[in-house]
Order: sequence, then structure tokens, then C-alpha cells
Amino acid sequence: MRLHPVVIACAISLASISSFAAEPEAPKYKSAQEIIDAAPADAWRTLDPANTLYMEVEGGRVIIELAPEFAPAHVANIRTLAHGKFWDGLSIYRSQDNFVVQFGDPNAGEATAKSQGTAKAKLPAEFARKSDGLVFSALPDKDGWAPQVGFVSGFPAARDPATGQAWLTHCYGMLGAGRGAEPDSSNGAELYVVSGQSPRQLDRNITTVGRVVSGMELLSVIPRGPQPMGFYEKPELRTPIKSIRLASDVPEAERTPLQLLRTDSPAFADATEARRNRRDGWYVQPAGHIDVCNVPLPVRTPKE
Repeated sequence: MRLHPVVIACAISLASISSFAAEPEAPKYKSAQEIIDAAPADAWRTLDPANTLYMEVEGGRVIIELAPEFAPAHVANIRTLAHGKFWDGLSIYRSQDNFVVQFGDPNAGEATAKSQGTAKAKLPAEFARKSDGLVFSALPDKDGWAPQVGFVSGFPAARDPATGQAWLTHCYGMLGAGRGAEPDSSNGAELYVVSGQSPRQLDRNITTVGRVVSGMELLSVIPRGPQPMGFYEKPELRTPIKSIRLASDVPEAERTPLQLLRTDSPAFADATEARRNRRDGWYVQPAGHIDVCNVPLPVRTPKE
């Protein structure tokens, strides 16, 4: 039996409609950058000049945010050292491959060491603190170094609910206070920045005092020193430090205006989830997992 052409056309049309209904349009996901770009004004915070260091080197300015919530004694001493221009004219005297760059006085502990002025020579170790009172934005994934990880006031952090302790994590760009064999042998004069794979074994073993928020590229390109520790044997190989100042000591017109995305904001949580489960065209398989040290802190220059 031959079907009338109209019947055939209707059958084809119905088949097309049925096929279309069976294959709904895939949902459109926003990238992390799209989420960050759309973040409202109240999702951003301005760096506090009293807790911001400007480290001036030949290539430009490295900007460091201090963490008084976790290391109040060390941060207070660092402020005193910066007020006294302790680091001016000193150097980055160590660059160990896949580990840290370290700066301060290469003659520390010797008779020729530079005076630290009114800064305290002895401080308590500040490896961890009580987690009470902290706004802790936890990540959903397990961590090999701590029961729980996340962010506190823009800093990558960890905590242990069983002990009620919290601490900063040794991620790329974090600033720590170098110490000797004794736990309380640091005072903030000799500092280092993590420039390689996150050495999380240092968590709760060294006082962590802040984080580089801008200019990390000026530190990461410094030539590596000789093995095994990266200390330069020849002084001329060291990177001179022009100055380290608190932003509050710098005239306002000379400050670098920066804003950081609040780590307790919905925008930060959404951007982190977008990184945790990448669904853009390049990714074949979303990871469904993210490491605390792989979550970047969005920084922007505020619009005029």
C-alpha cells in the first residue's frame, strides 16, 4: 500500500519533534572567570594598609598580605622591622629549586649582623591557634595533611575539629618565618616565600605569617642557588632588596590599589566549584576534586 505524501511528511515531522524532545539542550556552565567577573562589589575586599607589605626589588613591587589572626606576635614584630627599615639594602640570599626563596640578613647571628632596632629578639612559636572565632570556609574534598581544609580571611588554612586547632597551609606564595632547631627561634626577621610544590610537611612546624598576593612572578624567576639548600655562595648573586615598607607608611598616591575576592563569599565558593568540576570544551573528564593549594585567590585593581 502506498502512503499519501502528506502522511509521509507528517510522519517525518513527528519523528523530528520526538528526536528533539529526547535530546534536551545541554546546560550552560559558567567558567570560574565568568563568575569572578560577575561578582558583586560586596564580594570584594580592599587590602588593609596596616597589614600589607610592599617589597621593592629591581623588577618591581611584591605585595604581601600579613596574617595577624594566625601569628599576631610575629606580625607585630614584622611591622616594627618594616617601620625601622630593617630589610632595606639586604637581599634575597637563597633560592632553592622547587622549594623557597628566602630573604633577610645573610649575616644573622654573627657579630656583623644588622641591628633589628626595637624589634623583639624572642617570640613564641605560632604554628597553630584555636579555631574558635574563625570564619572557616571549608572545601568539600579530603586532604592528606589535615582533617579539613579551606580558607580563612583569604588565606589557605586547615583545622582539626577534634583538637579545636587551626593553622595556615604551606601553599605556593605563602610567607613563613625561618627558624632554627628550636621551635621558638624565629622572630620574623628572616622570611621565606614558598616558590615550588607546596611543602605541606611544614604545616604546624613553622610560623606562617602571610601570603604574596601580587608580584610572585618577580620571586619565582630568581635563579636557583647551588645544591643542596640554594644559598648563594657569592654575595653578588643575591637579589638586592631596595626596601620593604608597610603600605600604611607609604604615601597614599604611591600605594597599589588592590582588591581580593572574599573567600567567605558565594562568588568565591561558586568559582572554586567551577574549577573543581571544569566543564568547558577542553576538559573531557571533570576532576570532582580540588586541592586547597590549587585554589587561586582572585585579585583585581578596582575600577575608577
